[in-house]
Amino acid sequence: MAIAAIGSIPLIMTLGNSMLIPIFPQMQDALNLSQMQVSLTITVFSIAAAILIPIVGYLSDRFSRKVVIVPSLILFGIGGLLAGFGALGFSHAYVWILIGRIIQGIGAAGTAPIAMALAGDLFRGAEQSRVLGIVEASNGLGKVLAPILGSLLAIFTWYAVFFAFPAICLVSILLTWIFIKEKNDRQAPPPFGKYARRLLNGFKQEGRWLFTTYLAGGTCLFTLFGILFFLSDVLEEKYSIEGVMKGLVLAIPLLVMVTFSYITGSKIGKDLAKMKKLMVIGFILMTISYGFLVFFEKLIPFLLVLSISSVGAGLVLPCVNSFITGSVGRERRGIVTSLYGSVRFLGVASGPPVFTHLEDWSRNGMFLSIATFTLLVGLLILTLIRVKGKDDHKNKKAKVRYHYI
Repeated sequence: MAIAAIGSIPLIMTLGNSMLIPIFPQMQDALNLSQMQVSLTITVFSIAAAILIPIVGYLSDRFSRKVVIVPSLILFGIGGLLAGFGALGFSHAYVWILIGRIIQGIGAAGTAPIAMALAGDLFRGAEQSRVLGIVEASNGLGKVLAPILGSLLAIFTWYAVFFAFPAICLVSILLTWIFIKEKNDRQAPPPFGKYARRLLNGFKQEGRWLFTTYLAGGTCLFTLFGILFFLSDVLEEKYSIEGVMKGLVLAIPLLVMVTFSYITGSKIGKDLAKMKKLMVIGFILMTISYGFLVFFEKLIPFLLVLSISSVGAGLVLPCVNSFITGSVGRERRGIVTSLYGSVRFLGVASGPPVFTHLEDWSRNGMFLSIATFTLLVGLLILTLIRVKGKDDHKNKKAKVRYHYI
């Protein structure tokens, strides 16, 4: 039940963005918005979260993970209510929706990144990697369920999704409050100035590989939300697929990612060499997928090729989580995982507007540009993350350690 509670926390954050994707065309028509204005509902949410996450991460190190997570979930629900009532009857509904989304973003800052730190606190070794894989799979499961839930709720009215957020948050709050039992031996970090200096020194020593893993995780979320935004629009305009059926179609590549995230998390253990290899393979698959999408416009072949990128993301994300969570001690884990969370949110925020601009320029140019970018990130992983094996006579498997360059 503790693992279920931890897994429910990133699920909330994921639903916060993904549930909106199926209702974007209806929101656009109802409020007379441009496609760029609609995409801002994701962007403001993600930017607010990205800005607040480092602060929340420090607070979770200073006090406790649970003390941060529960109020964050409450704030997330309040933001959903404000956006829902704004859409229901307030004048200037779009402005109120954006305000509600900003509040939700502030709440989201204390969800998934702190859940990663919490998993690192409560579990060790291969079990930690397995739980982090479950956390990533839960994140992906939210992406699978969200388009379907959003489409089902939109049957009643497009803004019903905003009212669903408080109910979903309540479940996670209860699970966290009842089943998460933090250890009492935690030591508070030093005063902020000393804490910041130690953190900066750590980044100076470990920055190259750490920032590379940050970039890898952010890139996966950037491409994922960008392509989902593109696909949501194409399904309605080109294929006339709407409602629940559209949600089911959007869920296909996400389900592939969830499956591979869970498998990867359960198999990697603490083998850093294997993690690096899987990350490189993942980005190769993403590059191949986006590069070949220029040749496919029919829906089924398009989805099949797109799913290759989902396999790649499913290989990359659990490895990135394990790299980052295992890189620091418990007293600074909250801030390091939170900075990673900021990068992920920035990836989510930039995906829809960047893909929109690229699509306006050229459909083929969009896919080739993204393929080039994922190839570059894969090359950075290959060159800037190094692991060195050591023979261990007590264990047939080679141990690996970080080797900084």
